[in-house]
Amino acid sequence: MVATDAALREAAMVAMRDVIRLRAQETVLIVTNPAGDVLDISMALYAATAELGGSPALAVQPVKTQFDLAEAAVIGALRTEPDVMVSISAEKLGKDESALRTPYVTGERTYNHVFNYLLGEKISRAFWSPGVTREMFVRTVPIDYATMRRRCAALNVRLSEAASARVTAPGGTDLSVGLEGRGARSDDGDFSEKGKGGNLPAGETFISPANGTCEGTIAFDGCMSLPDGEVIPRSPIVCAVRAGFVRDIAGGLEADMLRKALERASRMPHDLARDGKLPAAEADGYARNAYHIGEFGIGLNPAAAIVGNMLEDEKVFRTCHFALGSNYDEDAKALTHLDGLVKEPTVELTYPDGRTEVVMRDGQLLF
Repeated sequence: MVATDAALREAAMVAMRDVIRLRAQETVLIVTNPAGDVLDISMALYAATAELGGSPALAVQPVKTQFDLAEAAVIGALRTEPDVMVSISAEKLGKDESALRTPYVTGERTYNHVFNYLLGEKISRAFWSPGVTREMFVRTVPIDYATMRRRCAALNVRLSEAASARVTAPGGTDLSVGLEGRGARSDDGDFSEKGKGGNLPAGETFISPANGTCEGTIAFDGCMSLPDGEVIPRSPIVCAVRAGFVRDIAGGLEADMLRKALERASRMPHDLARDGKLPAAEADGYARNAYHIGEFGIGLNPAAAIVGNMLEDEKVFRTCHFALGSNYDEDAKALTHLDGLVKEPTVELTYPDGRTEVVMRDGQLLF
């Protein structure tokens, strides 16, 4: 598909009208970088917001990686509590230095980023698209959301009710995942209410495994996200998982790259604590959780393809993914969240009453 200006304008309108369901006079903060595709997409979203009667503002900062801090002016703009937050970044939004040092605390929940706080406390709604391209945005955003939402909802119920899952795949994955006490979430392209948010392109249902429960082997054979970008492994990256943490990594060059990324992610919390940017008492936990299994998700976007960009790749039909690092329940904090793709999985759920159900076999949904 050729990402023409007209096609980009239409995709941006779909995002703001059908996904966000923008209402007149609502404030929209769009954070982006001075880079070709993301700036073009952001300008199209700005124009669509204005056309729909919203009040758009655009904040442009340098490109940020998983290890970088967001600009103070961007954090300040987010603190104005816009109705809608949009991050269209070449890589990442950037970390919130202030909230790392002094987290937001509401009841039993703590947040180390103002973006997460506004979403988690249902103050704002949002979508974020790290690494998005014009071609991807135009191809994967204007889709049949009604069908995708039905699939997401059906899988959401099953994952939320399950006590555990077993995931196997031809590439070598064989992992048990504890799910008791967790609730699944769906990135289904309906971000119309406060507290709702996810990626565009949308299309996955995901859950935070119960801490410390994952056991077995993950063989990442589709795509692997790293702090400096994604790689498609030439041979599977094989991770031995015990008590919820990666204990060993085997494979080729890409396995070495992941090993070095996790080593860096486990050192950085202590560096931040030494500089007064992270409470010293929390550094060990952040460092340990770099190796934690923080997410299990299943892709459901019919227009997505494996392209070496995890924003899209994790939405691909016939795949599942696991993330190493922070989770979405905010009780296993890490400085990174590195997704890895598994192709053609079989997913069997076990429910609290002992009943079992295969919801995906060899990549094919069974409902």
